[in-house]
Amino acid sequence: MSPAFDPNEMIQRFRDRADAVKRRGLPPVEGPERLRFIEAAKTDFQDYAMLGDATATLEDGILRLEIDLRPPTN
Repeated sequence: MSPAFDPNEMIQRFRDRADAVKRRGLPPVEGPERLRFIEAAKTDFQDYAMLGDATATLEDGILRLEIDLRPPTN
């Protein structure tokens, strides 16, 4: 029997991945490859951080991730 799926554990894994991307160093590459690596890291962080901020619900076998992209109100 497989363990039950916990969407909150999945969200935590995305938070951990965002943190790992933020902390990882740059490999010894130069020129255009370096810029591509930096841009890829920015995109990875953005994606993982957004999913890490999601609110997850699992109802009747449907996983719903809600991410509020509205700017904060003061």
